[in-house]
Amino acid sequence: MADNDTHLFSRRELARAAMLGGASALLGNAALGATGAPAGGELLDARKLGAAGDGKTDDTLALQRAFDAAAAVSGGVFMPPGVYLTKELHVRPGMAIIGIPAWNYSGPGGSVLRLADADSKCLLNLTAARGSTIEGLALDGQDKGENIHGIFVDRTGYAEHEDGFRIERCQVNRFSGDGANLSCVWCFSVRHCMLAYNKGDGLNLRGWDGFLMDNWLSGNQRAGFAARHENASVTFTANRVEWNGEENMLITGGDGYQITGNFFDRAGTCGIALRKGNSAATQFTITGNFIKRSGKLAAAESLDSSQIFMDGCQGVTCVGNCIWSGRDDGGAGTYTPSYGIVYRGLRNCVIRDNILHDGALKKLLLDLGGQEDGVIVSDNPGRLFATGR
Repeated sequence: MADNDTHLFSRRELARAAMLGGASALLGNAALGATGAPAGGELLDARKLGAAGDGKTDDTLALQRAFDAAAAVSGGVFMPPGVYLTKELHVRPGMAIIGIPAWNYSGPGGSVLRLADADSKCLLNLTAARGSTIEGLALDGQDKGENIHGIFVDRTGYAEHEDGFRIERCQVNRFSGDGANLSCVWCFSVRHCMLAYNKGDGLNLRGWDGFLMDNWLSGNQRAGFAARHENASVTFTANRVEWNGEENMLITGGDGYQITGNFFDRAGTCGIALRKGNSAATQFTITGNFIKRSGKLAAAESLDSSQIFMDGCQGVTCVGNCIWSGRDDGGAGTYTPSYGIVYRGLRNCVIRDNILHDGALKKLLLDLGGQEDGVIVSDNPGRLFATGR
């Protein structure tokens, strides 16, 4: 390789870094010039552009300058392992932020962005981040302030073009708002991430055309996943959604969901709740999920003490799920929930071939009436849970 070639980091290599994460990024980092400038115009080292990463220095200005410079050449910023103390940062269109994902279930590690103050709206602002990638970071909110989100798309209306951003292998923990609040977004993905221990929702969505795959949504004070406004066309697969203070998954209205192959455990209220909004929840598949120990914080007589709640749905299949009651790990806490699958006002829906072995304490299937045409509820074997059995 010619000497001048050692200073180049091509777009093809940057894309490879975004897919493969830290190892490729480190190789790219080694190829940077001594100044950290974008030799060849593609990848910047945050440290070489002035970020200390020592957990004490305010790195806001240095990081924002790096983001802006990378976006100007459709490049990226590599963040070596360290703790970068920062206020709100704005991610620009068509850039990548690449870190080393060394976080674990209990806390951050690797490339850590730590919230510096209680006055920011969020830590990473993705409002204008069309086509960007966030890869391998740990975002630490430290429970600062009120209603500060880890990742935020701050809009009240939709952009003329798709968002197309990707959030990959990131941890977003301990924010006073939501882990990720994505408002008025369309076309995006969140994969292989952990959004946990936030005072709001793990992920709050207003929008559509999302891929949410292989994530942890754990221990948030509100819902694990929530869509309370207009929402549609979401693939929700292979996620672990657990120990959230309200619903593990709450969808109001909406259409076009695939909820397949997930693990839902120990929700504060319903495991999965499809509720009526301005329109009915329409065209959903709820298939092949494991739904366990829902209703931990719900009153026993409440319909929130249920594994699945379906209200006014149309065109929904709820098929082939495994549903089980229980209490906290180690035999502590109260056995829940009271009800297995609760439903009312359905039209052209199927609830079939679900297994409710020890599926609820009071009633496995609770029909609240108001069903319309085309509703099939059959072949859902199980038994009520009984202590001491």
